[in-house]
Amino acid sequence: MNDMRPLFLLSNDDGVQAKGLKELIDMLSPLGDLLVMAPDGPRSGSACAITSHDPLHYRVVEVRPGVKVCACSGTPVDCVKLALEQEAGRKPDLVIGGINHGDNSSVSVHYSGTMGIVLEGCMKGIPSVGFSLRDFGADADFSFAVPFVRDIVKRMLGEGLPQGTCLNVNFPKAEGKAYAGLKVCRMARGTWTSEWVEARHPRGMKYFWLTGRFVNLEPESTDTDEWALAHGFVSVVPVKIDLTDCALLDKLKGWEAL
Repeated sequence: MNDMRPLFLLSNDDGVQAKGLKELIDMLSPLGDLLVMAPDGPRSGSACAITSHDPLHYRVVEVRPGVKVCACSGTPVDCVKLALEQEAGRKPDLVIGGINHGDNSSVSVHYSGTMGIVLEGCMKGIPSVGFSLRDFGADADFSFAVPFVRDIVKRMLGEGLPQGTCLNVNFPKAEGKAYAGLKVCRMARGTWTSEWVEARHPRGMKYFWLTGRFVNLEPESTDTDEWALAHGFVSVVPVKIDLTDCALLDKLKGWEAL
């Protein structure tokens, strides 16, 4: 690694072999040195989970000029924690998650291992961003995301982010044409429904597969990430670590007199 170049810490929740991670490495290698610590297999939906009951291990799977790739037995957040203490050598300039196969818009941000990476980086005081594509295909087309990824990373290097704030960036599914543009927006109000499919085991017991259908609760609102993605725009949502409801905080101060 070259101390004169920016250092990016990359991880994902699809696993170290995922195409989205490999594409992200290719996109960013011209801009800085890359330390990659990714799970050794899929960890989707792990959010900010950490491993507390089992020991972890990791191995180096690739080294080339400016790029070091490691595979870890833990969660995406474990990957960030291990990389920072065991491999980085210095504080990274950015922590980057993705590119995820499948979007992380609206409330999905709370379940996302990709955004778990980003939130962990943000809590460590490092400017952090997550990239996701609305395409679950193993061979998804990431080519239209290239200029947006590079531009956002360059802007973050030049301008930074406020302490305690990170970015959630989602790309529409590539449909063989350039995106309509970029929209800075808010997280849509939504929910997941019909989340389980019931099946019957040959021995008689029931079991369930997680599935689900996302419902946008404000489809007419034009300032949300869901609207942006549905209309071909890249969505950028600033996300805060502090979950305090500051407006309600003042109202609840009256409870202190009870």
